[in-house]
Amino acid sequence: MYKKITIKCKFRILGVEGIVGRYRRRSTAASPTLFQCTIAQMEIAGVISSSKTAFSDRALSPFSLNCSRVSSFSFQGCRNLRFTDIFCASKTKLNVSCSVGVEAPDKISPMPFLNHKETRSLQFVKYHGLGNDFILVDNRDAIEPKITPEQAVALCDRNFGVGADGVIFALPGTNGADFTMRIFNSDGSEPEMCGNGVRCFARFIAELENLTGKHRFTIHTGAGLIIPEIQDDGKVRVDMGEPILEASKVPTRLSPNKDGSVVKTILEVDGLPWNVTCVSMGNPHCVTFGISSGEDLQLDELNLAEIGPKFEHHAMFPARTNTEFVQVLSPTHLKMRVWERGAGATLACGTGACALVVAAVLEGRASRSCRVDLPGGPLDIEWSEDDNHVYMTGPAEVVFNGSVPL
Repeated sequence: MYKKITIKCKFRILGVEGIVGRYRRRSTAASPTLFQCTIAQMEIAGVISSSKTAFSDRALSPFSLNCSRVSSFSFQGCRNLRFTDIFCASKTKLNVSCSVGVEAPDKISPMPFLNHKETRSLQFVKYHGLGNDFILVDNRDAIEPKITPEQAVALCDRNFGVGADGVIFALPGTNGADFTMRIFNSDGSEPEMCGNGVRCFARFIAELENLTGKHRFTIHTGAGLIIPEIQDDGKVRVDMGEPILEASKVPTRLSPNKDGSVVKTILEVDGLPWNVTCVSMGNPHCVTFGISSGEDLQLDELNLAEIGPKFEHHAMFPARTNTEFVQVLSPTHLKMRVWERGAGATLACGTGACALVVAAVLEGRASRSCRVDLPGGPLDIEWSEDDNHVYMTGPAEVVFNGSVPL
């Protein structure tokens, strides 16, 4: 039989004290005793041979354990270790003295996912969806975000913080959903939802829940219920729901001109008449294919930093707006640049890609299934005739994980 005994080891390693380990051995003589413990991020494991039977089922008496024979030993963290004053769970003293010198391995194995914990710090994993990058926070133990919008602004700073387009929180599910997603933009504002962010969210949940292969779950967002599905190839297909076209619900103050919606109407920006179509994917979008003169947009020549804010803060958009500037390459191939509300120019916008396909169909420029090229890479978008839902498929990748002091 095996006897498990929990011991407390007082030790000193580079000025750090305190450890909990376990001995497990047969109650027969000369059998090996397995010792393993964890010191912060440092792991120690070794097989120590002893001829003592103090760990038998019948007796726990004082003894001296000879640690001179170590048949295997692995160590991470520092080079020298000394144990003194080891006590077993029954308070029987074990007189142990062990001094071991080891060389740290050339390669340290990676930390377990989100295993590094510090006081007054925030653990996170950074993801990106086609370069649209986010700080993901495991917030499943609380219904409110762990940080404030002001702290999110500091974290998103690309010079003095982690750097990101926003901070996304994975919260407990509400209204029957598996999880809830909230986002703070890099300017501290809170959008209803984010398409690239929801793909990153799905991959983050899969890591937290140790899921592999194909999985789908429901996410409650400010834009309603969103259903992502992780594919076998690692990409994420997201049911983004139905587009909202009614002008007052986008919202926009532009006058409806087609069944209550705004399709290819004139919006004057910076002294120029732009043709725009307004779509909401749970968040507002203004899609333009160019000015009313009929000239196609040349996206590479567009001064996005100058024109983008003028659309975002235009009086016709009471909740501000995301703006997509689109070039049609073919009826199934579109190219876009985006100015995101609250984040500025980004490399990709998932809801924007969905909105522009809807707008392109409404204006008669494209089919319902398109490849959309963004600065960060392509997304596949389908506006289904069967259920009127928009489906987005694209990647989401881990960048790194870490912790920051608060």
